[in-house]
Amino acid sequence: MMASPICYPASPFDIFNVSFERFFDPAMHRVIVFDGALDAGILREATMQLIGSNPYLGSRFAEDGVLPVWEAIPEVAWAMAFSVVTGAEDEPLPRPPPSIDPRKGPQVRVRLYRRSDGDTLSVTCHHGFCDAGGLGIVTRQLLAIYRNLIRDPGYCAPLLDPYDRGMDQILELFTEDERREALRAEEPFIDRWGFPYVYTGRGEPRIAYRTFPQERLAAAKAFGREHGATVNDILIGCYVLALKKIRGNPSDNGEPRSIMSSADLRRHHRMDTGDLPRNSSVSFQITLSLDEDAGLADIIGEVTAVMGRKKQRDLGLACILFYETLLEGGMPAVEGFFDAIARGHAEEGLKNPVFSNLGIADPDDITGGEDLLPEIRDIQTLPCVCWPYGFLLVASTFRGRLTLMTGYEEGPYATETVERFLGCMDAYLPG
Repeated sequence: MMASPICYPASPFDIFNVSFERFFDPAMHRVIVFDGALDAGILREATMQLIGSNPYLGSRFAEDGVLPVWEAIPEVAWAMAFSVVTGAEDEPLPRPPPSIDPRKGPQVRVRLYRRSDGDTLSVTCHHGFCDAGGLGIVTRQLLAIYRNLIRDPGYCAPLLDPYDRGMDQILELFTEDERREALRAEEPFIDRWGFPYVYTGRGEPRIAYRTFPQERLAAAKAFGREHGATVNDILIGCYVLALKKIRGNPSDNGEPRSIMSSADLRRHHRMDTGDLPRNSSVSFQITLSLDEDAGLADIIGEVTAVMGRKKQRDLGLACILFYETLLEGGMPAVEGFFDAIARGHAEEGLKNPVFSNLGIADPDDITGGEDLLPEIRDIQTLPCVCWPYGFLLVASTFRGRLTLMTGYEEGPYATETVERFLGCMDAYLPG
């Protein structure tokens, strides 16, 4: 008789982030551009040890029970997690690597792109397994194992026990009255507009981005000091202005228009999650009203006021409670929730665009301050690829250079429109 597979609980955040695949491709890719070559054999061994060290990385998202679980997969299946791509085009960043199916596992894909001017490494995870912060942790752990194997070919990564992927740590911070108040006060999500598209359906995955010199980030910081705003506030203001500009729809003038943004609860609530990849980010809505000829200076005060309210102590609490309450009805309740969202999108043709600031990419996180890796020329996170009705812009900073990037499907979205939108972001960004 065959033994039952080893299973671990999936958190509500895991379950909901897998389910969002109905509206975009939840694959995320951490891309590192090196000025030199990596050892493919050592990198493959590092990948296998990484998977073997984390019980969730070596699992699949299994849905054949009452609630989904992470189910261990045979070690022979780990091999698909690593590949070498030769003859890759010499572009600064690759097109989006292939997606990842959380229902098959393992929960990481590592690709080494051989290029004439140095290797490019991509590390891919599905948002159902972890958020962007978790992807950074997976990448850091992979290259820490790689460096240890260079020093000692007999190195074996320590094994992790199954770890908590839930949100009890945050819930315990609040009383029952505070939880009820957080749900009562939560702003309802209302889709009020969307990025211009050509048709609904699927197309060819693409990445579009703009990288700005250090002087532009310095100018943004100076503008922020003058107006009491963070760089994140400034980028949100530019995003809403650029969306309004690219839409060119007079009905947007003076009316409430919303975007979605995100917050990593590890930082906000100082969660003690260890250096463990998981889903710990929540979405929240930002609503502004823009006059016809508004510029950044006209709206930045409203942005900072809205963001100040969002950063209150209970940020994310309502989202956690909503997920956990809905999940009490089992997967039929979850599926009904997403069916209702899909019907709303189809009937209205609207979906609030999303903005996520991924922060500063620090090369020392990758190298450990050692010289065992080739010099790093760039670090980027390629975002989830959207098709109508969704649209996502991410921001990240590397060595003082700000990059704005979007993943989209060409066809449903016109590349020329996406590039014009990035040009609008450039025009509104200070400097």
